[in-house]
Amino acid sequence: MRYSSAAGRWVIAATVLGSGMAAIDGTVVGIALPSIGRQFHAPLSTLQWVVTGYTLALAALLLLGGSLGDRKGRRRIFDIGVVWFALASAACALAPDTNVLIATRVLQGVGAALLTPGSLAIIQASFRPADRSRAIGAWSGLGGVATAAGPLLGGYLISAASWRWIFVINIPLGVVVLFASVRHVPESKDPDARGRVDVPGAVLAVIGLAGVTFALIEGPTLGWGSPVVVAMLLTGVTGLAAFVVVERRSPAPMLPLGFFRIRQFTVTNVVTFLVYAALGGVLFLLPAVLQVVDHYTPLESGVALLPLTVIMLQLSARSGQLAARIGPRLQMSVGPVVVGAGLVLLARSTTDGSYVTGVLPAMVVFGLGLATTVAPLTTTALGAVADEHAGVASAVNNDVARVGGLIAVAVLPALAGISGDSYLHPSALADGFRSAVLIAGSWCLVGGVVSAVGIRNPVPAPGPDHGVHVHVEGDEPCLHCALDATPLTS
Repeated sequence: MRYSSAAGRWVIAATVLGSGMAAIDGTVVGIALPSIGRQFHAPLSTLQWVVTGYTLALAALLLLGGSLGDRKGRRRIFDIGVVWFALASAACALAPDTNVLIATRVLQGVGAALLTPGSLAIIQASFRPADRSRAIGAWSGLGGVATAAGPLLGGYLISAASWRWIFVINIPLGVVVLFASVRHVPESKDPDARGRVDVPGAVLAVIGLAGVTFALIEGPTLGWGSPVVVAMLLTGVTGLAAFVVVERRSPAPMLPLGFFRIRQFTVTNVVTFLVYAALGGVLFLLPAVLQVVDHYTPLESGVALLPLTVIMLQLSARSGQLAARIGPRLQMSVGPVVVGAGLVLLARSTTDGSYVTGVLPAMVVFGLGLATTVAPLTTTALGAVADEHAGVASAVNNDVARVGGLIAVAVLPALAGISGDSYLHPSALADGFRSAVLIAGSWCLVGGVVSAVGIRNPVPAPGPDHGVHVHVEGDEPCLHCALDATPLTS
């Protein structure tokens, strides 16, 4: 279809609102955590599970959701995900205690894993090639606006009514998305998708990530020698090892391990993990710091994050264009270091109650670092593989970012000495947060060093079988060669 057609606008609206629901719920819950903790008298480990339960299901099942859409129909799986997500949101809003809230957040994550990968795949399949880039640009830009609105909307709903309304709002939104999808979104499948859906891989991913996450969250509370913690850690490690074995042997793997034979792709994902781990860990703690230490309202703590999103929206596209001209190495080396500097500057928020001097400078530096890093990072992950595998490479890179955030939320509070109900005590939380931003900043510094050492600027080189393709100086054989040894199915 054409970008300018009414049908095209409906497709963009449905996919933006659908993916926006999942993106908003991935961020807005952080604003609500202090309110949830006070209402249920919950320790920090419980609040960690409120966040990681969602991220765990999403990260473990995201690639499976994309695979299901390719085989069963992208709109069909997208619609199922929307309905699932809306029903799980209603259950979250009605949760009588934290155990039910965590369980329903896991269900939310399952719904998000079904609808998120289909969103961009629908755009890719629905528009004619000449209009596809404009449609993807609109999807990306409007999605960014939806994500930016999340903390503001969430903060308002929490201040005006209750934290439960951040979940209630998804119900009417889900109805609108489903109506638009059923009426206006065409169905599509991947005609080249072969083999069965990789259910064993998905099950092992859930077991592995859940076991490791449980051990990291509960270890500081129960003790690292606790039989439960040890058993879950062993279960998680065994599950992840088995996952690698299954994916290596599968004819249609959920995670194509052959990608990681390509140095550029592997280094990019290492940097992705480090930067998004730092980002996820600090943004988990920051709303609590603003509300408990600096006495912001939930709405004010949501507004405090707005400069970060504005800078990203204004500069990310320009950063991507610059990387296309000069290569990604410089930006991927400098950007993470600037991100780390912004995180370290957030330590001032614990001693300076003024937003203008205590928080805003950190947000500006943080935002400039992310704008410098994210577009080149994503482009490099996609450019490291052949065009026909770009969708799978994007999904893998997206999943690595989510796993990084998942692990950081589990481990960063313990590393910083924040546990139990210390997040409700201003002095203890402030001390722990200062340690947390230093730790997270060091992760970003390592990411910058890894990029400087490992990333190579691509240069055109003739391919033996495919004309001209991008190869990287000093890299292992490109994916055209790797495919000979490792069949991959997108």
